[in-house]
Amino acid sequence: MTPITEVEGRRLALSNLDKVLYPASGFTKGEVLHYYATVADVLLPELRDRPVSFLRFPDGPEGQRFFTKNVLPGTPAWVRTAEVPRSEGPARQILVQDLPTLMWAANLVTEFHTPQWRADAPGLADRLVLDLDPGPPATVVEACAVALWLRERLVADGFSVYVKTSGSKGLHVLAPLVPVASARVSAYAKELAVEAERALPSLVVHRMTRSLRVGKVFVDFSQNAAAKTTATAYTVRARGEPTVSAPLAWGEVERCGGAGALVFRAPDMAARLGRVGDLFAGLRDPARAAGLPGGGA
Repeated sequence: MTPITEVEGRRLALSNLDKVLYPASGFTKGEVLHYYATVADVLLPELRDRPVSFLRFPDGPEGQRFFTKNVLPGTPAWVRTAEVPRSEGPARQILVQDLPTLMWAANLVTEFHTPQWRADAPGLADRLVLDLDPGPPATVVEACAVALWLRERLVADGFSVYVKTSGSKGLHVLAPLVPVASARVSAYAKELAVEAERALPSLVVHRMTRSLRVGKVFVDFSQNAAAKTTATAYTVRARGEPTVSAPLAWGEVERCGGAGALVFRAPDMAARLGRVGDLFAGLRDPARAAGLPGGGA
């Protein structure tokens, strides 16, 4: 019998709680749901007002995965949605605004992915993101070196700069923006990636071509496009273990000494949050937002 749980007045059917999703560690669906409930206070501000795309993996990371943007069949009537523009015409996507919606979505077994803009201003970015993806034999150690160079470069342009693990092998570098057209952010981010490659030619590549990425860090600027999304901070990833896209302190990046140094798993996060708090609180502070060089929208 499927358990019925009440969350802030909403009745939820939570299914298959004993199902092992991560065989390597024995981490179950129930533990995934417990994790999301535990980090709700820091995850919900990252999701709120942003149309969510779901990477679902109901049979675990080794099973089928599918990316869902449209409102799912069976979505409760109380879950908020927003109309978003698409190349094929407007569509509706889910907004995860509260704990009941978060737990309903987590029961679907999902990674959360969000754009760099909010639902009330589609295509008007309030964040810049650079995805640092090391190509073997490069690791997160090399990604950290690139992140530190990008931080210095972004600070020189007046930005506050934040960083998190991707939850896989790389890093995401972010900066809060005075809202500006996503196309302008994409162009600026590409300039940064090209500049990083020129400054660190043995370490950085800005093109996606696989053959160019061996032993280098690919600085992916493309996630600034209005149609793209990035794994949300604090989401669990569909990897071999329940790794998390975890915000970092810059001191942790500076001290990174090995490929496994910045891996955080869902069971680690409650204690970590107790120690370091929400390292992305400043990213959401409008007072810290800066305009792109050159101004304009």
